Amino acid sequence: MNDAVAGTKLFVLDTNVLMHDPASLFRFAEHDIFIPIMTLEELDNNKKGMSEVARNARQASRFLDDIVSHSKGDIKLGIPLARSAVDTATGKLFLQTEATNGSIPTNLPIGKADNHIIGVMMYLQKQQPKRRVVLVSQDINMRIKARAVGLQAEDYTNDKVLEDADLLYTGALELPADFWNTHGEGMKSWKKGSHTFYRVHGPLCGSLVPNECVYQEGGSPFYAIVKEADDGTAVFEVVTDYTHSKNSVWGITARNREQSFALNLLMNPDVDFVSLLGQAGTGKTLLAVAAGLQQTLEKRLYSEIIFTRVTVPVGEDIGFLPGTEEEKMRPWMGALDDNLEVLSKIEGDKTEGDSGDWGHAATRDLIRSRIKVKSLNFMRGRTFLSKYLVIDEAQNLTPKQMKTLITRAGPGTKVVCLGNIAQIDTPYLTEGSSGLTHVVARFMGWSHSGHITLKRGERSRLADRAGEVL
Repeated sequence: MNDAVAGTKLFVLDTNVLMHDPASLFRFAEHDIFIPIMTLEELDNNKKGMSEVARNARQASRFLDDIVSHSKGDIKLGIPLARSAVDTATGKLFLQTEATNGSIPTNLPIGKADNHIIGVMMYLQKQQPKRRVVLVSQDINMRIKARAVGLQAEDYTNDKVLEDADLLYTGALELPADFWNTHGEGMKSWKKGSHTFYRVHGPLCGSLVPNECVYQEGGSPFYAIVKEADDGTAVFEVVTDYTHSKNSVWGITARNREQSFALNLLMNPDVDFVSLLGQAGTGKTLLAVAAGLQQTLEKRLYSEIIFTRVTVPVGEDIGFLPGTEEEKMRPWMGALDDNLEVLSKIEGDKTEGDSGDWGHAATRDLIRSRIKVKSLNFMRGRTFLSKYLVIDEAQNLTPKQMKTLITRAGPGTKVVCLGNIAQIDTPYLTEGSSGLTHVVARFMGWSHSGHITLKRGERSRLADRAGEVL
């Protein structure tokens, strides 16, 4: 271990890093990795079962076995992490091959796995005083404990697409007041069907991305979506005004600018992937379901709506639930039921007038027949053809789970992700590493995806006040 490349660090990996991202072994570039024996023990203890954690523990063990089996040298001198020419990791893997008894501080209990790893770190730091030895852990208390005894500790940030949630792409941009003065020279406009287009030139065009919503308030407000953008040119399409009752979607009209932008993305069949972020009460689920019903039952663009969400309880788990897959998922679908009640009542009133409960019941049964509730546990290997897939509470999904879901989409399928990154219930997921944040950042700029952050609550004045002060 003494022949380390000058300036490289030695990262000691906690078990939770490998169970979060097994490929983290190959994400430390030129730096070396040290795996304590207790990390291997914890991987072994967590390998059984069908959970995401168990699958990741097994995959991490396979990667370690693959790395070790490719090595022909002495394991004490380090094993090259690169298994082939395409691997970007150029450092070495070190496994704990000797006991470090006596290295744990006397005020830390000996039997605990975290304290054992800290003892290994202290041993490594004494062995290599000129080298930076850094603990990588997603456990906050573990990092605090390590720093308390004078060791360096970091969170695993490789799969975080941003550090500050406030910097996340919002999908909407307010044009500066002098935009038309600086970009209006040589402007062209034309109509195609019922849509109006503008081609503008100027410095701001280079920072725009396809399907970004742009607006300008004032005496003559302007609301549009970017259809094309390059270094000096952009094409705007004036959006449909869904705040007007003549453009209602399943009886629903937008109550603010962002909701109108969201409906433009949801109702556009050329946009295959839509993500909606927003606090509670901003209308994410209502807009997504209304657009789905309109395009499934009236326009017949999709054969059915599939609704799914991750089942992470906010409080204590209530135990096993009886029944079929759909019956087990029903308690988790309160948000869907609440919105369907609103939408079926609106449509029943529209079609049946004041005829009463018969019209509402018929509409409710029709809607129910075209909506399927599915569990995430049974998604792997499936392919959805011409479906409208809604993923609710997507902030609780890991990037890997999100990839599994979105890759289920076959021809003609639209995927809609809904969530609030301020309400993450999954352990070890943060605003920066959530699967929802991941897809917003990764899909930004693709011509067949769109995103909008809903800012204004429309549920009730009580809900808005609670969101502000609590």
